[in-house]
Amino acid sequence: MMTSIVLWVLLGLQPTAVRTAAVRSPQSAIRSEYAPADIAYGARLYDAQCTTCHGANGDGVGGVDLKSGRFRNGVTDQDLARIITNGIQGTGMLAFQFDPAEVTGVIAYLRNMNGFDRGSVKAGDAARGRALFDGKGDCGRCHRVGAQGSRVGPDLSDIGSVRSAASLVRSLTEPSSQMMPINRPVRAVLRDGTVVNGRRLNEDTYTVQLLDERERLVSLTKADLREYTIATVSPMPSYKSLGDADVADLVAYLLSLKGR
Repeated sequence: MMTSIVLWVLLGLQPTAVRTAAVRSPQSAIRSEYAPADIAYGARLYDAQCTTCHGANGDGVGGVDLKSGRFRNGVTDQDLARIITNGIQGTGMLAFQFDPAEVTGVIAYLRNMNGFDRGSVKAGDAARGRALFDGKGDCGRCHRVGAQGSRVGPDLSDIGSVRSAASLVRSLTEPSSQMMPINRPVRAVLRDGTVVNGRRLNEDTYTVQLLDERERLVSLTKADLREYTIATVSPMPSYKSLGDADVADLVAYLLSLKGR
């Protein structure tokens, strides 16, 4: 039987907390430091991994209420991440083989379980997201998944393991805000005037290696450059115009890319 994520780690609600919960609307109870996309992703993971023991409402185990927000063996999110990934010795709480994005989602959902309205967030469809990725989005023109696509942009084969749902939403709607420093496009001008544009793969004090616009590996010595500029604006277009439903589908597909 699958064990649920927080077996024996929660305390019950105190009377004051019960009264507070009774007068707040579900949406006002959502904690602002957790993104809706992460909470929704965590809810799906909870449904798949935890409901067998704890039930849909988190009260399936006697003396444990997952909606309480109070944790016996963990105060911080880092504590909860340790419990999720390592388990609790001597109890039914086993370790889960979750990747960082999944851990982020589960914690976000547990922190907001009492106030999260499932009907307020549309669950994305990974199959539709893949169709968008390959079709309207034309993402393969720059990105690679497995053996398909271009190497001009970052490889997305395992993006679902390293980026949270909220980070992926921001990457799609505000690309420049999520650009990792090593992925920032560069423009290098050699002493003879030759211009090389590309994406950095590696850089040290004296050299820089990049993949140029024609997917060629180029190594440059900085002493040979007349100009070297690192851009802060992503060349990737924003997909905000697709609308929330399509973005949710794309995120669902990207989260499914685990590199295996």
